[in-house]
Amino acid sequence: MKPLDPRLLRRAQAARRYVVLTAGLGVAAAVAVVVQAFAIGHALGPAVTAGSAETALALADVAPWLAVLVAALVVRAGVAWAQERYAQRAAARVVAELREQVVAHAVALGPRGAADDGSARDGAIGGAAAATLATRGLDDLQPYLVRYLPQLLLTAILTPTLVLVVAGLDWVSAVICVVTLPLVPLFMWLVGVMTAGTSERRLRTISRLGAQVLDLLAGLPTLRAFGREIGPGARVRALGDSARRATMGTLRVAFLSGMVLELLTTLSVAIVAVGVGLRLVEGMIALVPAIIVLVLAPEVYLPLRRVGAEFHASTDGLAAADRAFAVLERPLPDAGTVPVPALAGGALVLDGVSVRAGDRGVLAPAGLDARIVLGSGRPGGGRVVALRGPSGSGKSTTALVLLGLLRPDAGRVLVEPADVRAGGGAVDLADVAPADWWRQVTWVPQRPSLAPGPLRDVVTDGRAVPDDALTMAGHTTGLDAVVAGLPDGWDTPVGLGGTGLSVGQRQRVALTAALLGGDAPPPLVLLDEPTAHLDARGEQVVLDTVRAWRDAGRTVVVVAHRASLLALADQVVDVEAREVAAP
Repeated sequence: MKPLDPRLLRRAQAARRYVVLTAGLGVAAAVAVVVQAFAIGHALGPAVTAGSAETALALADVAPWLAVLVAALVVRAGVAWAQERYAQRAAARVVAELREQVVAHAVALGPRGAADDGSARDGAIGGAAAATLATRGLDDLQPYLVRYLPQLLLTAILTPTLVLVVAGLDWVSAVICVVTLPLVPLFMWLVGVMTAGTSERRLRTISRLGAQVLDLLAGLPTLRAFGREIGPGARVRALGDSARRATMGTLRVAFLSGMVLELLTTLSVAIVAVGVGLRLVEGMIALVPAIIVLVLAPEVYLPLRRVGAEFHASTDGLAAADRAFAVLERPLPDAGTVPVPALAGGALVLDGVSVRAGDRGVLAPAGLDARIVLGSGRPGGGRVVALRGPSGSGKSTTALVLLGLLRPDAGRVLVEPADVRAGGGAVDLADVAPADWWRQVTWVPQRPSLAPGPLRDVVTDGRAVPDDALTMAGHTTGLDAVVAGLPDGWDTPVGLGGTGLSVGQRQRVALTAALLGGDAPPPLVLLDEPTAHLDARGEQVVLDTVRAWRDAGRTVVVVAHRASLLALADQVVDVEAREVAAP
């Protein structure tokens, strides 16, 4: 693990500016420390000499040096204030830049590529790992930027400068410093190797804990329905204990190594002080240079001591940054460039689509062949297609494949235009530009993610929608009854992720937003088990919304378990899983 990873400077512009600023402040701090030591030496030396000779010392003799000392102290205080002030700002900007890049790259990689270790194949695990990395993980980078990096740069500037100044005053003390200084980074390296391993283990444990908790929360209503909500709690507690043990192991190593570094630097300063004292008694060094050397000796080791103390607070952040760079350096899949053919009256053809489900040795779906006929786009010409199959058969994975977020391990998805028999060829979905394809699709997952803001803006996505259209859509989805019970109606603020609304209300908001769809609503709608967590009234809302889409000429592909949705479908596609044959 590098003390200063060059990738951080390449990826974060704020980090480059921060390093330059910190280097400049380090130079100012070095000058201030040297000036302060000389001022103390020249002010204290005459005072000691006058006291031993029993002669009076005039204030005017030391007043200039006292003024210089005050100025040096003011400069050092200003440097410390500026470092603390701008460090916090720079750290927040660097973390924000990396977080934005990780999230954007993870989205571009898709559910599989977002997996933290590159081997996970399940979209939920990959998304949880990416979420943990982008939040808790990168937040740990702040101590590194605020504490460790400034001390590292200060050590690179201040320590050599002070050693050279000491060499000009007393070469013996300089030799002692040169011999003992390398011991500090040596012990830091030895301790860092141990701490880095514990930090890596801690981050992996927290990532697993985050994935387990997210999966548990997502499936908690289903688990409660079957009376199995207690069982996963033991697993979460076990992971929590693992995270606690890993954290305590890191802290234990940090405390022990900090004690070793403090002892080493204290003994080194003591050796310099004893040597200066003995030579001062023997008359081999003048009083003023001796005082200056004694003042500078602790300052020589101080940056290294602080680097050692802050290094352990930064290891978690460095481990997270290394994971972030590993995600950012993964190559993106080849982006298609073929334009999207007209979907109205066409078809989506799944030709032997198979997706490996994680490390379970299962294909879900397995060899899926289906031809999904799309609606005409005219009122009354829509279609409803249901994906049917037992739990774990790959229905949601099939929806991800149709979205273009997941590429199958085998087979392909063809977009067949309406005029395919008249010379228009089918297009492989993998060759279509993702952004162009996503503009043709509306996606409503089981648990919609809602942006914060007034309810009207959440539903309309900030567009100017007439009140009658908004009212009609709300009436279709049942959102009008929810709005009537809110304190400020359509202007009621909604928190991030739909905070303040129940699961059913969030579903109504998402359906209403999808029903409006803008000036040119996407012709294809994908729903992932929209009735999974709803009661009979909520289920009826979903059925009415699906009918409204079909009546408008749109095609609705829905992952369905309940008979009501299957009865509404114009076409049912059976999805099944199959174990992979052992090699």
